[in-house]
Amino acid sequence: MSSPRAFEALGGETVHHGRIFDVRVERFRHADGEVVEREVVRHAGAVGMLAYDEQDVWLVRQPREPIGEPDLLEIPAGRLDKAGEEPLRAAQRELAEEIGRRAERWEPILTYYTGAGFTDERVHLFAATGLSAQSADSGEQERIEVVRWPLAELDAALRECRDAKTLIALCWLARRLNA
Repeated sequence: MSSPRAFEALGGETVHHGRIFDVRVERFRHADGEVVEREVVRHAGAVGMLAYDEQDVWLVRQPREPIGEPDLLEIPAGRLDKAGEEPLRAAQRELAEEIGRRAERWEPILTYYTGAGFTDERVHLFAATGLSAQSADSGEQERIEVVRWPLAELDAALRECRDAKTLIALCWLARRLNA
């Protein structure tokens, strides 16, 4: 351990195994010898797609029961839930499943941790342009309303939005459009 902040993973145990995430209690030894225990949410990760054309950005409204929101405004997104599937491929699949679109051009925006203090979940954001129709069935029971939001009213979408991935993506788009 070369850095005074370095640590070594010592292992742990799964205390909850779920369909979307696992919760583990893990132990770590720091460079000074102290051993700490942390509750960690292990998550395979997710993708978010900022789909837009010359007039509109494609958003969705859907119920998010954990936060009591019946119509949270978001960019289309989905989990990395297929073994071995790369984030770009998952984004392409999810775009068709969520809003019935495909994109000719894909551009990575960024990858970020959603809450590095308790989870290893990473979200991969992509810009999707050159849109055309392509539907796919996710096989899941989702309550998604597709929303075409005019680019001319992007500031209003930013004011309404409360979702981190969507705020990041819309700020990126606003900056790009104003450049």
